[in-house]
Amino acid sequence: MAYDVQAVRSQFPALVEGLAHFDGPGGTQVPAAVADAVAHVLRSAVSNRHGDFASSARADAIVEGARDAVGDLLAVDPRGVVLGPSMTANTYVLAGALAKTWAPGDEVVVSRLDHDANVRPWVQAAAAAGATVRWADIDEKTCELPIEQYADLLTDRTRLVAVTAASNAVGTRPDVRAIADAAHARGALLHVDGVHATPHGAVDVPALGADFYSCSAYKWYGPHVGITVADPALLETLRPDKLVPSSDDVPDRFERGTSSFEQLAGVAAAVDWIAALGTGATRRERVVDAMSMIEAHELDVFTRLYDGLSARDDVTLLGCPSRRTPTVGFTVDRRTPQQVAKALGDKGICVWAGNYYAVELMRRVGLEDSGGAVRAGVVCYSTTDEVDRLLGAL
Repeated sequence: MAYDVQAVRSQFPALVEGLAHFDGPGGTQVPAAVADAVAHVLRSAVSNRHGDFASSARADAIVEGARDAVGDLLAVDPRGVVLGPSMTANTYVLAGALAKTWAPGDEVVVSRLDHDANVRPWVQAAAAAGATVRWADIDEKTCELPIEQYADLLTDRTRLVAVTAASNAVGTRPDVRAIADAAHARGALLHVDGVHATPHGAVDVPALGADFYSCSAYKWYGPHVGITVADPALLETLRPDKLVPSSDDVPDRFERGTSSFEQLAGVAAAVDWIAALGTGATRRERVVDAMSMIEAHELDVFTRLYDGLSARDDVTLLGCPSRRTPTVGFTVDRRTPQQVAKALGDKGICVWAGNYYAVELMRRVGLEDSGGAVRAGVVCYSTTDEVDRLLGAL
């Protein structure tokens, strides 16, 4: 099946407004099928879970449907899918639970490549437990995360390593599998932030070696739902803080409060929408096929964007990682990132400016105090015509 970007775009009602969306790293637009799924639940009789009546059974089915869909998206056991309001909220819950198993002298390794949601919860949990935080640094010129440093960072006291599968600021894709192997050789667990990586290629969490993998549905055409996945047996060993009467089952014990059932229906619909772009006997096979086509399309569009920015004497690109998602950070001579984003926004072109919560990276490359950088990202509905529009406006 050939990838037809115009057919894809026709399924996104928001695109008729005419904005050129390069803001995908901060959140994508949603296809009509997802909006319809959310609206259907809001218009239906849906009650809270675990009741002995039809509208409650419908809520149970929605939750299980979301878990099953995420299982197919990430190649994981649905029984280990934790659903919450955001990746940040989920990570704080997980960090609190893991920190109960740490003691003074234990160590946690975080990276300066990461979004702060995969840094601060671990730093703060380590402080509460009396554990030591060790930092994996980036190469400030390439924005790569050198793998060799982990041999020195990891010890027999390392309890957790946190790393991103792809930088939301510059797109760098570190060697997660190698980091996982190094962590596991020391008896440590690995938490992978997959928020930025998940929209841009098929994800196989077991193949990555991640003990925990987190992502956000609104980065892959769904609603604002945070997702953390793990082996159910691993989750059984952890005791997060929770209300006394709330379920003690896994994964429910990690989900605080009542679920947003309409948004969970949207999660399942987003996975189904991605799967419908591909072919295969199972939903997982269709997802993998679809993500392969999306990845190829995005690379084609991104190459035009990257080459166009590289050709400009007044533009400085942030890093040059060898493996990356279709995302680029850049600065423009004699203009702040905020001025550039405002000028482009006035022309209907959506880009972000600042640190996008990648605060440690911006500090490391010396841009935090000057406003960070402009960020432009390509997603499944981006086109080369939109790239030309951005370059012309710039």
